[in-house]
Amino acid sequence: MTSEKAKARHAELAEEIHRHDHAYYVLAQPSISDRDYDRLYHELLDLEKQFPDLASADSPSQRVGGTPLKEFKPVKHLVPMLSLDNTYSQQELRDFVARVQRILPNETLDWMVEPKVDGVAISLRYEKGSFAVGATRGDGSTGDDITPNLRTIRSIPQRLHGNKTERLPNSEIKGKKHNGDRQDACPTLLEVRGEVFLTKSGFEKLNAERKLAGEETFANPRNAAAGSLKQLDARLVAKRPLDIVVYGLGSVEGVSKQPQTHEEMLAWLKTLGFKTPEWTRHCKSADELVAAIDDLDKLRKKFPYETDGAVIKLNSYEQRERAGFTSKAPRWAIAYKYASEQAETKVLGIMITVGRTGAITPTAELEPVFLAGSTISRATLHNEDYIRKKDVRIGDTVTIEKAGEVIPKVVDVVLTKRIGKEVPFKYPKVCPECGSKLQKEMLGEEDEGSVWRCPNLDCPAQVRGRIEHWCARGAMDIEGGGEVLVRQLVQAGLVREVADLYSLKLDEVANLERMGKKSAQNFLDGVVASKSREAWRVLYGLGILHVGTGASKSLCKHFPTLDDIFSASAEQLMEAGDIGEVIARSLMQWYSDSQNKKLVERLRNAGLNFKSEIFQARAPAGPWAGKIFVLTGTMPNLKREEAAAKIEAAGGKVSGSVSKKTDFVVAGEEAGSKLDKAHALGVKVIDEAELLRMLG
Repeated sequence: MTSEKAKARHAELAEEIHRHDHAYYVLAQPSISDRDYDRLYHELLDLEKQFPDLASADSPSQRVGGTPLKEFKPVKHLVPMLSLDNTYSQQELRDFVARVQRILPNETLDWMVEPKVDGVAISLRYEKGSFAVGATRGDGSTGDDITPNLRTIRSIPQRLHGNKTERLPNSEIKGKKHNGDRQDACPTLLEVRGEVFLTKSGFEKLNAERKLAGEETFANPRNAAAGSLKQLDARLVAKRPLDIVVYGLGSVEGVSKQPQTHEEMLAWLKTLGFKTPEWTRHCKSADELVAAIDDLDKLRKKFPYETDGAVIKLNSYEQRERAGFTSKAPRWAIAYKYASEQAETKVLGIMITVGRTGAITPTAELEPVFLAGSTISRATLHNEDYIRKKDVRIGDTVTIEKAGEVIPKVVDVVLTKRIGKEVPFKYPKVCPECGSKLQKEMLGEEDEGSVWRCPNLDCPAQVRGRIEHWCARGAMDIEGGGEVLVRQLVQAGLVREVADLYSLKLDEVANLERMGKKSAQNFLDGVVASKSREAWRVLYGLGILHVGTGASKSLCKHFPTLDDIFSASAEQLMEAGDIGEVIARSLMQWYSDSQNKKLVERLRNAGLNFKSEIFQARAPAGPWAGKIFVLTGTMPNLKREEAAAKIEAAGGKVSGSVSKKTDFVVAGEEAGSKLDKAHALGVKVIDEAELLRMLG
């Protein structure tokens, strides 16, 4: 195939894939089978392998993420992203309407109400119809450039739909009818605002996976979405079920007539391919607004995402302009926040559980109470510091709520109902399972307080946890190896570590309570079958702190065998994708223990698979291996992402800052302080043409 034919076919495939993505992720109306979609996608990938120049930034192939970033770069919003004033009071909402009416006397105010999505505010910039820059709100004027992460969200169009004209819906503003003026559908420059969120179902699945991997769970979907967008590796972001709702404009250029109302704007954005709010309401008075937010409160639990309120805005852009702004927020909009659904109940006791990593977790045992659709009898107390801060005592009446309307937690103690008979909880200093002295460990920067751990690896609770984890479907997938059987195996002294599973005899298992020969044989067949599981499952199944499924797969893609992983240095481990210092240090510390080394040898002797089937041999080092390049300014032909890809393909590294270690600074037009620093440090400066000559 010639390059011209390949380019034409690639354009056809990209357009068709974008269309199917829009139908599936935005309209929720699949237009093709999964098999046919995969066929199109793999044909596109094959073309890009044969003709690498086709892999442009807006290609569907970029949805899975690329080379990890070193840092997030600042990006200035074309129009500032202002925050909204908010209220929890319906009377304050009425006062807000009255204030706006005083600013615009004798005018009919047309209001729009829509859900306030509990996510992360972002800005998307499109240039000549293609997605160019995506950024966080930041300080309102400047945010972080998270474009690679946002490209992985399939409901964000890589290209705006169409170059035709669209007719805007009829509307009425100040008594004047607009009969649907025609408008260019695809502007040359467009900046839109929206909210990135994690779906409720996706949040539950993500937390279940993190818990199984021994990782800290997210407190709520918003934190999970924010944490995802802060990842420097877009390949990790691509694995998270992120979505978006677009609800506002920043800047627009290159259209003959812009939307005149919020309603027109939402309709126009929809034609361009964006997902807009699924529920909106027109209101003409404060009474109608109060009724609308009450109606939304009844409906919002059915939405796939969390909502924490309603946003009220003037519909007319002309009226907005005349209403103006304060120094912090627009005068024409306000957010009404719903109070989290809460309930009061009594603390009957506080139980302590020991996880497979030795972490001690306190849980409040509650007098059962119905809350947010389910009966709650337990709620998390997080850690010792949380109990002390809230002064939670056994016998207290407490307020509970579902964090993010998902996880039950104790919010506060109702001190007015304390009668003096409540018993302060004494946090244990020894493990409730084995009696070992607990050790205190500070959590990471973004967590609160500390965690106590049992240091005894032979602690029965940890033993049970490790074996259950090994048998789990996500790890070695051993049928029947659940909590009940594992507890019996440990209590009977048959299993102390996972390697013991491979020397069990049929009569030993069959003689356990509620076990017969058939059930025992099925379990042992599953144990034998696990010997042929993939190497990454073995690594994950070992339950090493911080080494989840993603890290296990990344390591097994980078190293041919488990032995290579265990013998690698921290620096070598961190060369694998997704592997940072914390994971590398945890893995090395685990294998430095003589007992763990013996465990690995026992598993090898039992016949488990140590060879990685997903190992990907690295290409030979390019001609510029190890050389550090810094890109600055605008180049005449190459986009920054394209230049970086070419440098990395030749073995070079792209850095975001100039230092003495920098080998080349590639300068385009309007190069700024980086160019000045390069001259000051004596770093060689080249242009795009010289870069292309160097890279061949």
